[in-house]
Amino acid sequence: MGYLEHLWLFFLIVFGVVMLPGMDMAYILGSALTGGIRMGVMALLGIIGGAVYHVVIGTLGIGIVVKLFPPLFNIMLLAGSVYIVWIGYSILRSAAPISLETESRGQTPVTTFRRGILTNMLNPKAYLFTLAIYPQFFRPEYGPLVPQAFVMWLIIAATQIGVYGSVVMAAHGVRSWFAQNPRSGIVIGWVVGLTLISSGIWSAYSGWRNL
Repeated sequence: MGYLEHLWLFFLIVFGVVMLPGMDMAYILGSALTGGIRMGVMALLGIIGGAVYHVVIGTLGIGIVVKLFPPLFNIMLLAGSVYIVWIGYSILRSAAPISLETESRGQTPVTTFRRGILTNMLNPKAYLFTLAIYPQFFRPEYGPLVPQAFVMWLIIAATQIGVYGSVVMAAHGVRSWFAQNPRSGIVIGWVVGLTLISSGIWSAYSGWRNL
């Protein structure tokens, strides 16, 4: 298999992982629906920023450390789950009717971006990808690890922009309908908040059970 075929295979796997609904998609969708396209884009940029962290730890070989000391992965899940639950609670608490004129109360671009980074950094699905799949695509014959990692990050970022960017645009397209039904904003906030809280609790349970 040549290098281009190797990268195509990596892209197909990344595309499948990104397409699966999860915490990242829920956060971006909720941000775009309740805060508008600007907040959706900031959430997307935060998720892409979080992916940098996973690429770095995968490249540095932390995956090997986790394999040698499995409880470390569960401890990471447990710690991350607590913060995911807190983010979900914050979104749930600040749920408000959608308004096209103003952004959601308590939601700023910086906060949305920062939460996007942390949501991806603490996403169990992202850790499983980083530790189980990502290291398999490093090949000595393709040169130094850093350039290989950079190319794979570009593929990950481009895939996230394509998939999650479509989610943002779709949410922007239907936002006017939601604005005409103001209480839908509260429902969206609760759905996104409860989704993150549920994901965090499940991750915490999984991590605690395997300690």
